[in-house]
Amino acid sequence: MISIKTFVFNEIAANCLVLYDETRECAVVDPGCNCEPEREKLKKFIESNSLKPAFILNTHGHFDHVFGNAWFKDLFQCQVIMHSDDLELIQHADKYAGLFGFEIDMPPVPDRLVAHGDRVHFGSSQLEIIHVPGHSPGSVCLYSREDRFVISGDVLFSGSIGRSDLPGGNHFLLVEGIREKLMTLPRDTVVWPGHGPHTTIGHEYDTNPFLN
Repeated sequence: MISIKTFVFNEIAANCLVLYDETRECAVVDPGCNCEPEREKLKKFIESNSLKPAFILNTHGHFDHVFGNAWFKDLFQCQVIMHSDDLELIQHADKYAGLFGFEIDMPPVPDRLVAHGDRVHFGSSQLEIIHVPGHSPGSVCLYSREDRFVISGDVLFSGSIGRSDLPGGNHFLLVEGIREKLMTLPRDTVVWPGHGPHTTIGHEYDTNPFLN
């Protein structure tokens, strides 16, 4: 069974999730820590729980979700995984961050590129990759069928959806992808978004104004 620890990092309040199971191997999703106290908090949790990071998995390449990629990879010598369609965001992370007044340690080139339907494994657990473009070209959600949760990144939020006015965004693709690939998951599936509180597929199906 996968346990989830959440952190809220940086001025844009991006959610970082540490996923781990009984093997103590873990996956870190979107390490957006961009200052020493935030980095120390993430490091302390991993070390105090004797966790072994298998990889960083980025839901997408926007700078607020990859601030800590370079630091974390260097510290724990683990892989970085993301969708190939967001490589440009990674390659120009300094430019995009600068447009919003931020500086960033340039993220490393991903070690593995994933596509829709791929699976990634850590410990005795696995996550299915669901590609939902529209917020960014390579936005992915991470689905655990066994543990009935999905990490939605900036695709789906509690009561909202991701913005589509950034470079590479597409509102039609975003809404279509949410309806066809996420709203078809079991209603009790817990949704862990890239910002804000968690929700469920059923609650969003019934109440999300962007989908009704």
